[in-house]
Amino acid sequence: MKTILAEILSIGDELLIGQVVNTNAAWMAQALNHVGITVVQVTTVQDDKKAIRDAVAAAMSRADVVLTTGGLGPTKDDITKTVLCEYFRTRLVEDLRVRAHVHALYKDRPQILNTLTATQWMVPEHATILPNRVGSAPIMVFVRPKAKSQEPRAKVLISMPGVPHEMQIAMNEQVLPYLREHLQLSADIIHRTVVVYGIPESTLALRIEKWEKNLPKSMHLAYLPKQGVVRLRLSSYGEATEQQIDAQLRELLPLIDDHVIATEDVTPNEVLGCYLTEHKQTIATAESCTGGRLAALLNEQSGSSAYYMGSVIAYDNSVKQQVLGVQVETLATDGAVSEACVRQMAEGVRRLLHTDYAIATSGIAGPTGGTPDKPVGTVWIAWATPKGTKAECCHFGGDRAQITAGAAMAAIGKLLLLLKSE
Repeated sequence: MKTILAEILSIGDELLIGQVVNTNAAWMAQALNHVGITVVQVTTVQDDKKAIRDAVAAAMSRADVVLTTGGLGPTKDDITKTVLCEYFRTRLVEDLRVRAHVHALYKDRPQILNTLTATQWMVPEHATILPNRVGSAPIMVFVRPKAKSQEPRAKVLISMPGVPHEMQIAMNEQVLPYLREHLQLSADIIHRTVVVYGIPESTLALRIEKWEKNLPKSMHLAYLPKQGVVRLRLSSYGEATEQQIDAQLRELLPLIDDHVIATEDVTPNEVLGCYLTEHKQTIATAESCTGGRLAALLNEQSGSSAYYMGSVIAYDNSVKQQVLGVQVETLATDGAVSEACVRQMAEGVRRLLHTDYAIATSGIAGPTGGTPDKPVGTVWIAWATPKGTKAECCHFGGDRAQITAGAAMAAIGKLLLLLKSE
């Protein structure tokens, strides 16, 4: 199967000045990868007629599929639709189906229906219009016929709204089904993911080097690291069977078993939630430097109320002492960032909320507050379990947000490895 190449074109001044983070591109790239389309470039361009036209021309020269987001609103700075009309040499015409959809969308808010909104049902005459169930901007598909000798297939540009939830619904309900049908995408794309924790990416690569070198050419291994977690994704794009992929994984797993926390593409907090639910056990947290990040991770999935009981954000020492029962002598002698303190915090919140497990964190997130003995990035983490309490001193790099995020993930990842060893 010949590789189908795609380029993502994100349009909007707000992306270039940092006012809005471009999460769309990452989401789209992942979705395209799962159907076997390779993203070769992501481009962000300002709301400028020439800049958009030049970016479209460049993308169409490189890729089989170009996906654009943004610039489809009803205001004067939304110029994507008119630029695409000029590029594909067509004109705007009224689409009665889009008009009816926009009227139905705003039937309870008639004040929104005005001369600007009316521009939404003006669409390119020679484009295929796909319905946007949740928004007023239509999804537009432009097809450029292939040159007889120069191109293996017709090229496609699909323009979508830039609002993330609208784009995601458009991709799932309209764009991906369209691409599957018109590009005849293979149904035999296979991805298998193994999630590991507590081993650096380079060390992991050396450990599995021989196995990786012996992989068949029909399979591709990707390393996807984030905050101490590395997802190993083994993929085949229509050239290997599920049985062949699974056979390779059976050879891989014994090499890294001491660090594997999942054999599917899930987050560590999802793995912990499943474990606690299955064993009918509960957990609580006591946080100082992480300030609630750990609690947010533990309750972000549906059903977490079955196992997550709550948290004490003990930022001030008085809360550590009066609520969690940390001894005055501990704070005076060892300090808040110490093994003794986090042990007492974990045991205190476990006792207070009557849970099976508890996690506590205390550290120096910076950018100030570090000392030669306890530099910025030093975090003590403790885990109170039915079999006792363990604690570990960890060191994280980066800014304050990266340190606290890394500490929260370490608190969960290391607990999973602890549970696995019991």
